[in-house]
Amino acid sequence: MLKTLKELFDSIAPMGATQEAVPSTEHRLQLAAAVLLVEVMRSEADIDAKARNTVLSSLRTKFSLTSDEADRLVDVAESTAREASDYFAFTSRINEAFGMEQKIRMVEYMWQVAYADGTLSAHENHVMRRISDLLYIPHGAYVHAKQRARQAAGAG
Repeated sequence: MLKTLKELFDSIAPMGATQEAVPSTEHRLQLAAAVLLVEVMRSEADIDAKARNTVLSSLRTKFSLTSDEADRLVDVAESTAREASDYFAFTSRINEAFGMEQKIRMVEYMWQVAYADGTLSAHENHVMRRISDLLYIPHGAYVHAKQRARQAAGAG
C-alpha cells in the first residue's frame, strides 16, 4: 500500500520525535534526488518498467536503501514531482549537500534513467539539460556522463 509523504517522514523520523518533526536533512536530500530521477522518467511519453527499475536501482546505490525504502521514496517522489512547479527546490538542496563529483554522478544516474529504454527523446534531453544547468555541471562533465550512461545502456 502506498504511503503518503507524511507517513514516510513519520516512519523515518528519529525516536521520540513529534508528529510535527521536520524530516532530516538526509531524507530531504534523498527526496530531492528521487524527484529529479523521477522527472527524467516522467519526461518520456510512456513510462516503462525499465526506467522505474533504473530509478530504484540508482536510489538504492546512491543512498544505501533497501528495496522497500526505495519503493516508498519513489512513490513519494512521483507525488511530489506532480505537484512541483519547478526544479529549483530540488536542485538547490543537492547543490548545498553534494560536491561536484557527487553531482556529476547524480547526472549520470539521470542519464541512465533517460537511456533505460534504449532511446533518448528530445524532451528527455531538454529535461537533462535544464537540470544539469541548475546543478552547475560543466558541459564537458555533462557530455561525459551522458556518454557513460549511453554506453552502459548499449545505446551507442
